[in-house]
Amino acid sequence: MTRKSFFSFHYERDAWRAGQVRNCDLIPNEDEYGFIDAVEWEQIARQGDAAIERWIREQMQGTSVTVVLIGAETSERRWVLYEITESWKRGNALVGVTIHNMRDQNRDTDAPGRNPFAQLRLSDGQLLSEVCPVYDWVTDDGRNNLGSWIESAYHARRQLGLDLVIVDSTEESGSSYAAVAINTPSAPFVPHAPWCPDADK
Repeated sequence: MTRKSFFSFHYERDAWRAGQVRNCDLIPNEDEYGFIDAVEWEQIARQGDAAIERWIREQMQGTSVTVVLIGAETSERRWVLYEITESWKRGNALVGVTIHNMRDQNRDTDAPGRNPFAQLRLSDGQLLSEVCPVYDWVTDDGRNNLGSWIESAYHARRQLGLDLVIVDSTEESGSSYAAVAINTPSAPFVPHAPWCPDADK
């Protein structure tokens, strides 16, 4: 993977699946932006919204692409929507990867979730989902293709330019991201899974 990428996901529900993406030899250790364990996240969350926003901005420094790992409830997460908006504002390309088909620590898959990009509208009237691609980790072979998805998203954002801004959330979302409740994770982030190579089979 040649582009430094920030990873956005639902910490509580999807930490295990995100861990499989993190640990399957796709992301260099020094490029694990956006990955955080439950203890550290809870410490930051206790400091309030300003501390969370500061952590997100610091994590995004030096990145050029934001990968949104989309699970069953990702589109409902206040901080995921904030990360998407902040990413776009700073010029990052955006690419979505659905992870509900990956098996968790209990070998279960999850329900598909809504595309969070469809909740945000650009200044030219387009939905963000019209310009940001979404792939499926399992059916589109994310293990072998994530790097090319990131590279393609990077070049697409450069061609699109930086003039378009996110102006609001759509009516479909029901509310702006600032009004969505935040939940902190209750389960610890699992740093390594011994069955990682077979996690999505």
